Amino acid sequence: MRPLALLGSTIFVALLLLLLAAKDGSAARRGAPSRTRRDLNNPLHRGGIRDPYGSYCARRGGCCPGRDDQCTVPYLDTICYCDLFCNRTVADCCPDFWGHCLGVSPPHIGVCDRNGNRFHSGATYRENCNLCTCGSDGRWDCEQNACLIEDDMIQAINRGNYGWRAGNYSKFWGMTLDEGLRYRLGTQPPSRIVKNMNEIQMNMDDSKPLPHYFNAAENWPGKIHEPLDQGNCAASWAFSTAAVASDRIAIQSMGHMTPQLSPQNLISCDTRNQGGCAGGRIDGAWWYLRRRGVVTEDCYPYSPPQQAQGGERAHCMMHSRSVGRGKRQATAPCPNSHSYNNDIYQSTPPYRLSTNEKEIMKEIMDNGPVQAILEVHEDFFVYRSGIYRHTDVNYHKLPHYRKHGTHSVRITGWGEEVSHDGTRKYWLASNSWGKDWGEDGYFRIARGENECQIEAFVIGVWGRVTMEDMHNHHHHHNHHHGRRK
Repeated sequence: MRPLALLGSTIFVALLLLLLAAKDGSAARRGAPSRTRRDLNNPLHRGGIRDPYGSYCARRGGCCPGRDDQCTVPYLDTICYCDLFCNRTVADCCPDFWGHCLGVSPPHIGVCDRNGNRFHSGATYRENCNLCTCGSDGRWDCEQNACLIEDDMIQAINRGNYGWRAGNYSKFWGMTLDEGLRYRLGTQPPSRIVKNMNEIQMNMDDSKPLPHYFNAAENWPGKIHEPLDQGNCAASWAFSTAAVASDRIAIQSMGHMTPQLSPQNLISCDTRNQGGCAGGRIDGAWWYLRRRGVVTEDCYPYSPPQQAQGGERAHCMMHSRSVGRGKRQATAPCPNSHSYNNDIYQSTPPYRLSTNEKEIMKEIMDNGPVQAILEVHEDFFVYRSGIYRHTDVNYHKLPHYRKHGTHSVRITGWGEEVSHDGTRKYWLASNSWGKDWGEDGYFRIARGENECQIEAFVIGVWGRVTMEDMHNHHHHHNHHHGRRK
């Protein structure tokens, strides 16, 4: 072949290659529209450099000075750059840019070590309630949330002489303290108007001393209901109200009526200024029990929200109508297939007790459990046993580790514990965090010193129970036991 023909064919091949390269570049730009306008925060190497030994800038035939958004090469499913601008904080350079254009080794792009394993930049893992992300500098970057379960807090409580023991709860593991306060409580502090409720005047007969120990469940066997679990639903306002009303009706009716009243009925149907699983007011709950009434848990069972966020309020499935003399009757069947007994239970208006521990004790002994507001601090979630007092074990930590929220519970009795350092008086109270929490769902808390505001706002109530009700329910109980046959 003549030299001239050889030169001509060489130029032709070079032009063909340039055309192909240009075609490749435009195809890449068409295939990745989000990259034609250069993304200045481009996470190209967030998962580590892919194809680290591939030829890109070298294949392109060189590098570009400054910033040149056309200085690109197709790179796997996107494009990479060979201009000097690509080597900034968030790099979008081709893998061989550093070696080919700068003559240096590529940067150490995010390879983090964990338990002897290597993870690329962008990899994540959870450490309790905190998400840790492998950074581009090869270091794990972890969130700094306060968790509901903090091992050092549990150990500090158990090392100290606080009079109670702390423990881990798997259902709280992985939740932040903020989530615990948001989803596990749910009683709004009483308004100023409600706080101004007149306290009832109680006739304290000094000739009849109060016992050192009293437990409503032992005094009224079969009439005090077991603690329920509100799950991740901020509705202690409904759970504590339903629990106290259930016990009071059973005691008042001398066991003829022993309903476990339905918190779900309150959560779904008591919607006037109430937030369902996003929190509510106990005065609103008592208004609903008095004016509308609720059915039993068996009739209208509790269905906790699927997500921790509480989700939308479930649609109300129970309605009632007046049948005269203040009594009401259900106008809908039970929203489940196994129970037919949709009797409506009501209460009278609630009354407020004084903050005097003796008067609260006398009320419980005479009439049954009472409802109390409780300020829940971060250490209460890990209570396992003993007589609870809020501790200062987190005093040295940042403020977001020391928070509290308002809750409501049912006080069912009292007692005292004698030890070498004196007598410790306590209230016996039922929580609504399930029977696997605390002392079988109950807790003991210091009495007579308004610990966590437990004596500041205490409520009693009477059920609306007539002789006719008792006769009817006794008849129902003997014949049907409240179940479909």
